[in-house]
Amino acid sequence: MQHQDLASGRWHTLNLSEQLANIGSEVGRAWQAKEKGLTTRQESALTRALELFDLTLATPNLRLPALQEVARAREILVADFFGGNCYNNSAVKWDKYFFPFVIATRS
Repeated sequence: MQHQDLASGRWHTLNLSEQLANIGSEVGRAWQAKEKGLTTRQESALTRALELFDLTLATPNLRLPALQEVARAREILVADFFGGNCYNNSAVKWDKYFFPFVIATRS
């Protein structure tokens, strides 16, 4: 577990937008590393992103629509990096997905 302080319960004090904004940061780092051919950095960022997805999925009282959305985003991210990018995604597309959550956290 790379996010020990978050896993100990702090993650669940964040609202869903804050959680997804943080996940988006790690996803962005993974894509940047992938585009630069930095395999070790890519793997580290991807591991952190998946860990945060899992912590979000374990959030108490996460309602079904949100649970489905988070699980699907995680599934697509895994497909992007381990399934040959079958959805033809890119850093730009993921940024467009996560950017509204960043804006929501600043409101």
